[in-house]
Order: sequence, then C-alpha cells, then structure tokens
Amino acid sequence: MALAESIEGIDFKNADIFVGVSSGSLIASAFANGIDPERLARILIHNDAEEFFDPDVLMRPAFGEYLQRALSVPGLLFSATQDYLSAPFRHGLFESFQRLSRAIPTGLFDNRGIDRIMRELFSKNGRTNDFRKLRKRLVIVATDLDSGESIEFGSPGHDDVPISVAVQASTALPGLFPPVRINGHHYVDGALIKTLHASVALKEGAELVLCINPLVPFDAELAAHRNAREREALNDGGLPVVLSQTFRAIIHSRMRVGMDRYRHQYENADVILFEPSRDDAEMFFTNVFSYRDRQRLCEHAYQRTRTDLYRRRHELRPILERHGLALDLAVLKDHRRTLLDSSRTGRRHKLQAATVALDQSLAELERVLAARRPA
Repeated sequence: MALAESIEGIDFKNADIFVGVSSGSLIASAFANGIDPERLARILIHNDAEEFFDPDVLMRPAFGEYLQRALSVPGLLFSATQDYLSAPFRHGLFESFQRLSRAIPTGLFDNRGIDRIMRELFSKNGRTNDFRKLRKRLVIVATDLDSGESIEFGSPGHDDVPISVAVQASTALPGLFPPVRINGHHYVDGALIKTLHASVALKEGAELVLCINPLVPFDAELAAHRNAREREALNDGGLPVVLSQTFRAIIHSRMRVGMDRYRHQYENADVILFEPSRDDAEMFFTNVFSYRDRQRLCEHAYQRTRTDLYRRRHELRPILERHGLALDLAVLKDHRRTLLDSSRTGRRHKLQAATVALDQSLAELERVLAARRPA
C-alpha cells in the first residue's frame, strides 16, 4: 500500500508479471486477479463486509495428519520389534525403533483453509482461480519435497493447478504446515531453495522488479543501541525464537547472494528490494496469527515503508525515473496517512505520525552528516 500510493505512475494491478513465493504468493495472486492494494489492505486488516479473511484458519490443528500418523503406530511398532528380535546384536534397540519417527506429524496446523479462502476470494467479481484465464502473468513458486527443485506453478506444464492450491503449497512452511500433495508430488514452502525468485520475472524481460522481503534476521545489539536499552538475548525466547532467527539468517544470506547475481546477469534491469531494518523488534516478535496484532503490524509496516522510501529518496529517484516513475514526496511527508480508520486510532495514530516524522528527520540528519564527513 505504501509503495502504491507513494510512487507516481505505478499501478500494481497492471504489472507485466507477478511472482509469489511463500506468504508473498497470497499478495501476488490477489494483484494478478485485479485486487488493488487498498482493497487488499481492507480485506486483511478490517472486517470487510463482502470479503473477510479469518486468521484463525491458519491455527487449526492438522487433526487429519495427526490421525493418519497415529494409525501408523501399531504397524511401525510391530515392524520395529520384529526387526530388533530377529537380530538383537546386529540391530540396536534405538536403531530398530527409530522408524517410529515416521509417526511424527509433518505439520502442526491444517493449511487446507488457505486453499478454501483463496478459492472463495477468486470466485467473486469476475476473478479466476485458473492461471490460464488471468489477464496478467502469475507465477507461484513452491518446492518439490522429493526432488528439492523449485516448481513454477503458472508456467507451461504447471498451469493446470488451481491458483489457490499453488498458494497453499507455496506457503507450506515445513514443521508448521504439512506438505501439499499435487499430482502425486508433495510440495512445501517456495523459499526453501531460493528466497526471492526475481529471476523468474527477469527472464521474462522485466526491466524493473520490485521485491518485498519481510524476513530479516534481528540484530538485538543494534536494537538496544538505537533504543538506549539493555540488550536482550534471543536465546531467552526459547525454541520458536531461535528457529525464527536461524531461518531468517539462512534465507537472508542466500537472498543477498542472489541480489548480487541479478546485478551481474541482468545489467539492463533494475531490482529494488524493500525489507524491514534489522533492529525492528516489532516485525520480529509480533504474533502474525493474532488478528489484533496483525492490524498493528500492518500499520507498523506501512509507516516504516514510508519512512524507508523517504530515507532512500535520493537513491531511488534516478532508478524510478529510468522507468517513467517518481516518488511523491508530498504523500511521504503527509503524516496523517494511515491504514487504519482514523476514528478508531485516536492518540495511537497521532503518536505513530509523530514517530514517522521523527524517523524522517533523523534520516535526513544522518544523510547530511554523512555528506559532511571527510573522506
């Protein structure tokens, strides 16, 4: 939303190609179906009377997966016991019974609700759940679990899969959601092999690619320094925080390598990346499955993106001008703008606006001081 209203001449509904990976596949498929950023924001963070997104569907336990795995326990136990007793000195107890690990569910939550929600969304107002019927090119990337290869749903040979099912597959984060079975293959999160997959658009001849990556590793030391508070150890947050930091660090490092490769392989194209700062505790620690927190997080991301655009305006201006676009500084300086209904935000929005104004002032001061430093 921040990009759509701050960049003059851009229309996200009319982009030549949309590429969605993981959670970004929901956004890309919505844009390709003609849903503009403003409407999508209302669907995601407000109780839209016509189209409502229920975050609870992402938190429903995968009871079907649990039952299927539980039913396999007797057979696995019998096989393991038989294997051990047949040669107790050759097969250790642990080795024989290790096969019981097959009974562990492959995901905690049921992701079939994603397919259902997206299917309902694309069945209204002239939209479509068929890649082949879209007016714009859409590619949803998922990973084939058995081969480890990235599969581009929407490309020839993989365009007969419903868009909603492709989104379900691309968002199937291992451990959180079970793999999605499509035509005899099992698929998981599209970011497993590569983070951005901007090369999909670049190979199609895209001259300007806007990339959005919400997952960056958190720098606790930098956050403590900038906010003048005691540094917090991520280890104290337990396994979920440790896994989140590990996953983010891996994909971010890989993404940086990819960005460098794009610059060398596609010298005539511009790739612009937007992502949170590494000291953004709000983006790292917020529970994205909470409806209340999702509203707050969307507003936070919206305001931070506006600040980032203003801070990078000198860097972005020549790039955007090459493609007939420009930053609308009047919009970026309008601190009254918000994703939330102003009648419900009250003091919180005033504080948010003041924070944005302060961030922009500090960014400008930092730029001036950097220009005056001796080489």
